[in-house]
Amino acid sequence: MTRTTALAVALAGLSAAPALAAEPKTEEQKTLYAVGLTMAREVSVFSLTPAELEFVKQGLTDGVTGKKSAVQLEAYGPKVQELARSRREAKGAKLAAAGKETLDKAAKEKGAVVAGSGLVYVPVKEGAGPSPAASDTVKVHYRGTLVDGTEFDSSYRRGQPAEFPLGNVIKCWTEGVQMMKVGGKARLYCPPAIAYGDRGAGAAVPPNATLVFEVELLEIAKGETPKK
Repeated sequence: MTRTTALAVALAGLSAAPALAAEPKTEEQKTLYAVGLTMAREVSVFSLTPAELEFVKQGLTDGVTGKKSAVQLEAYGPKVQELARSRREAKGAKLAAAGKETLDKAAKEKGAVVAGSGLVYVPVKEGAGPSPAASDTVKVHYRGTLVDGTEFDSSYRRGQPAEFPLGNVIKCWTEGVQMMKVGGKARLYCPPAIAYGDRGAGAAVPPNATLVFEVELLEIAKGETPKK
């Protein structure tokens, strides 16, 4: 059984459990709460409605308490995978349409540059330093969201800038960050073709998703300083 199958079926059952009387206070309570958050992240691909979540909660409760299950897990494992696939594709189709609308709107923002690749670059703050080359390693702070505002990654949240070779990331980043100068800040609107395409990236980024990155170029950490 895959990790997604196990967690999806495992999460099926909290409705029978008593509601928490208060916020988790002890470290153990907080850790257990984090277990729930981890499961929630894993099953987010299913885009569950409140009614569907009740069945998922019941499955978790039955599995944890040892109650006889209402279905044969071995028979429904493949169906869980198929449901995950279909839900991801459905969400991807909606995001593709919303992405085009977002890109069209971004292209009309002040100072926007529309690249041939489909990237829409919108400067927020002009930097005063040099611009990196694709062969350079850069240090940045960034926040990545889907077009509906859902945050899927953030160096701000981690409290530490990211550092990586600019040529080893998605094409949107390789192209967009080269348009920046050290000390500058910009928004990169990345269509699927130069982001994660029709495959997506794990549970966080569905297929055909247009991504929006807010990027601060802190420094060019390695590599030759490009000529002006």
